[in-house]
Amino acid sequence: QVQLVESGGGLVQAGGSLRLSCAASGNIFSINTMAWYRQPPGKQRELVAHISSGGITNYADSVKGRFAISRDNAKNTVYLQMNSLKPEDTAAYYCKADIRRLIGGGMVSLDDYWGQGTQVTVSS
Repeated sequence: QVQLVESGGGLVQAGGSLRLSCAASGNIFSINTMAWYRQPPGKQRELVAHISSGGITNYADSVKGRFAISRDNAKNTVYLQMNSLKPEDTAAYYCKADIRRLIGGGMVSLDDYWGQGTQVTVSS
């Protein structure tokens, strides 16, 4: 199977920085798009940023210029560098990856996998 494990969340003051990591492990043939989502308290989950296997990135307007997504394909890991944090960035952050697995008989399965989430709290 496949697991995504996040780390790096915590409590930080407004204006501070945090770096989130998400490592994928298991039966992985290849990874396509990797992404970070967040879910503020009482709100729906929203896309923060995503990055293609070739390194093309895209960001939500609310984080442009403050957050940077990157990935290390050799380590099957995606990162989210968060700078100039604001109280409204407070949320549970989740990584998602589109992963191909070998399922036998030369067949490949493409599925979405999610991490367990890591809490980011920004105090004012």
